[in-house]
Amino acid sequence: MSDRPLRRAPTITEIARELGISPSTVSRAFTAPRLLRPETVERVTRTAAALGYVPNAHARALSTGLQHTIGVVVPDIANPFFPPLLRAAQRRAEDLGYAVISADSDGDPARELRLVQRLAPQVQGLVVVGPRAPEREVALVAQRQRVLFVNRDVSGTPRVLASAGRALRDGVAHLLTAGHRRFAYVGGPRLAWAQEERLRTVREALAGGVERLVLVETTGGTYAEAVALGPSLAAAEVTAVVAFDDVVAHGVVDSLVAQGLDVPRDVSVLGCDDTIAVTTHPRSPASRCRSRRRGGSPSTC
Repeated sequence: MSDRPLRRAPTITEIARELGISPSTVSRAFTAPRLLRPETVERVTRTAAALGYVPNAHARALSTGLQHTIGVVVPDIANPFFPPLLRAAQRRAEDLGYAVISADSDGDPARELRLVQRLAPQVQGLVVVGPRAPEREVALVAQRQRVLFVNRDVSGTPRVLASAGRALRDGVAHLLTAGHRRFAYVGGPRLAWAQEERLRTVREALAGGVERLVLVETTGGTYAEAVALGPSLAAAEVTAVVAFDDVVAHGVVDSLVAQGLDVPRDVSVLGCDDTIAVTTHPRSPASRCRSRRRGGSPSTC
């Protein structure tokens, strides 16, 4: 271990003394360079580099109010749809010089609003994915914060929407072509905007072309809820199940198999999002919704 004493970091005062200007001018060169002449900013930064001065990012954030951080709130980090979205948002943010703070609302509207309120003072902007709060509260958040919503269609708010409508219609058409006429739709999170959109799409796609459409609600669209549906689905004698997403579809497949049914010979199951369908056996058909692409888009909207 070296006995050489550690070199003390230079201060703003020392840079000012070296240049013959005030410490406040040096500070302004780092926190508000637009207020100074370009040549002054260049002199300060060049001298600071020569002396080994490194601006304190935390202090700069406190003085300017700019944290160079983006907050991302998701409803369920355990759902395989959201990690690719978070990863894409983080990579895009890093490209632009920002860090990302993520938080999980657990699908709870009150918790979601608390997280938004706590994160807002610490970040330059917020991305709220699939917000569950009432429409009025969502609109108020948009008025008070710099925020972007993903998959929540509230008029007058910045938002990115990814509709699974076309993919679901294609999937349902495939099932109809295969001869299915007795369907069930197993829903997702009760408060999710995508749940309303997907149910409406399924109803429209099946209008007038089926003998039966059984609607099965869930509270949170979880695997545990779906896997408990086997007896009721078997009793309904449906031959095709359209699931809200792949998590629900996975639970439905396991529930049907537990009832002694063969998937897809006895019952076909259609998922949505194409997140875990590729890992199931047999592979479940799923309409594709690219969360990774969506995660990269908010920072550029």
